[in-house]
Amino acid sequence: MAASKKKFKTEVQQLLNIVIHSLYTKKEIFLRELISNASDAIDRARFLSLQDAALLEDDPHWKIKLIPDGEAKTLTIVDNGVGMSREEVEQNLGTIARSGTRAFLEELQARNAANNLELIGQFGVGFYSAFMVADKVTVVTRRAGDAAAATEWVSEGDGAYTVNDATRERRGTTITLHLREDAAEFTEEWRLRKIVKQYSDFVEYPIAMDITRDETPLDDEGKPVKDAKPVSTTKEETLNSMKALWRRVKSDIKPEEYEEFYRHLSHDYGKPLETIHFKGEGATEYTALVYLPEHAPWNIFTREERKGLHLYVKNVFITEDCKEILPEYLRFVSGVVDSSDLPLNVSREVLQDDVILQRIRKSLVGKVLGSLKELHEKKPEAYAKFWQELGKVFKEGLHFDHGNREKLQELVLFESSKTDAGKFTSLKEYVDRMPAAQKEIYFLTGENRQVLENSPYLEAFRGRDYEVLLLTDPIDEWVVQAVTEYGGKKLAAVNRGDIELESDDEKKAKEEERTKQQGELKELIGHVQETLKEQVKEVRLSNRLTDSACCLVADEHGMNAHMERVFRSMNQEFAPAKRVLEINPAHPIVGVMKGLFEADKANPQLADYIELLHSQALLNEGTALKNPLRFTKLVSQLMVQAGK
Repeated sequence: MAASKKKFKTEVQQLLNIVIHSLYTKKEIFLRELISNASDAIDRARFLSLQDAALLEDDPHWKIKLIPDGEAKTLTIVDNGVGMSREEVEQNLGTIARSGTRAFLEELQARNAANNLELIGQFGVGFYSAFMVADKVTVVTRRAGDAAAATEWVSEGDGAYTVNDATRERRGTTITLHLREDAAEFTEEWRLRKIVKQYSDFVEYPIAMDITRDETPLDDEGKPVKDAKPVSTTKEETLNSMKALWRRVKSDIKPEEYEEFYRHLSHDYGKPLETIHFKGEGATEYTALVYLPEHAPWNIFTREERKGLHLYVKNVFITEDCKEILPEYLRFVSGVVDSSDLPLNVSREVLQDDVILQRIRKSLVGKVLGSLKELHEKKPEAYAKFWQELGKVFKEGLHFDHGNREKLQELVLFESSKTDAGKFTSLKEYVDRMPAAQKEIYFLTGENRQVLENSPYLEAFRGRDYEVLLLTDPIDEWVVQAVTEYGGKKLAAVNRGDIELESDDEKKAKEEERTKQQGELKELIGHVQETLKEQVKEVRLSNRLTDSACCLVADEHGMNAHMERVFRSMNQEFAPAKRVLEINPAHPIVGVMKGLFEADKANPQLADYIELLHSQALLNEGTALKNPLRFTKLVSQLMVQAGK
């Protein structure tokens, strides 16, 4: 196939400009990224060779090699991994992992240049970090199993790249960096050795480099030859220990080693929130090293390019995205699980049904939840930060993970009418604060805290000093369907059903007044209901309002206005439900309407008042009016009449 010169996509070029021209304090990170890519390529080749041994091509010894050339000012990284076809070269090196590009650029622009380094390695842009030190990059690669075709990719980071046919004796990839003048240090042995030791010591494949030493010749007995001149000898040395971190004894591992392995797995340049390293024993033996992040991964809500836990079987890499080990709501957890009990030829189909893997899953979930519980109890501030970042994802488990629901209920946090904005309370803390007369755990769902705090639904609860959970995540509508009670206390929505806040003694004391109100307003209520029969299910007197004139409430198990908005945002079809209009019998407007009704129930002004009342209730629940111009006209008329 003929050579072709192509332009990078606009977003790739924007990224390259940032990488090339921005100031980075640790440029050596490029080598970590390229070695990690090489390790991933070997992982894939190793796994594929289990199913097709021919892919080994008589080269079963996995290796990554560094070739520095001080005179030519080049650094070459060679691997014998899976390699790439021409199509894969254009897909992988002409775009940024095909996703996340715009999010990456927006993140870069939102941060100071000094902090940009933290983002290198994220969003599938590790390869492009090579341009921090090189003004030209050449890639020669051949896909395993395809002996006839190799591909060369060349770019100077100037907005274009060239793709040519090439030759390569064996599978794998060779990346040659033509180093900038200020990056000559990356051809020096000591510098490369230090970088590999710091960032890639745990990579399980040998990272080799030819080392030249001046050595004194030895005689037949192995002793130095007297007065002999040193002879230059070149030997290939392995720069990394290759001992997998998760197989080492915990007490021998330094915190910085755990942190670097976390960065290697997650491509997060920060530190993990928690490190969980243990060996599962019993019916199933396995080793796990997993991490909880401090911040939500950039792709937490996207499925493309998202990776789960790495699975190894008998020291053989199987997959970098084993979704069967942890449930979806723990998808922010990164790490490695290594089992000796699973069959080496395990397939994705087998993984889904394997009993051993299900045992590992149950045990690992228990460990993760146990670590979160300990963090919640011993480091509440750190747990609150975790919740701020990942609570929205974690709450999915309350709806889906029935087996661990009780454990999850102890870990879930909510804002409430008694917490400051951005602060949280647990269900246990809520129950411990409940007044003796309070019977249920009350909650209100809505768009945001400010809207909920000003909601008329809270009036009676505020008056009794009853705490109300303020739920503002869309998923909370499903959470409260799954968590119906806690500690023997039922969860009750303050905008659903008929709320009973009064004790039996209070009801008895007010029974006469209530009966009187029902009698006096019965005909008016009936008239309002008849007028609004197409809009509301029922009209009744309210015991939850103290200041506002009216509100709309859903049936106890019906869909409220917030739930309808959530469904609309998801483009879900649903049948809108009529709600109940509750009227505050003590509000002055009700007295005015009663007077108008008794004088002339056909009075057009009464009809306007009823329409305004219903519109007000719609606005209070956050529902847009179908005819806002009509509403403003009625309000204007009312204001004019009041001024006469």
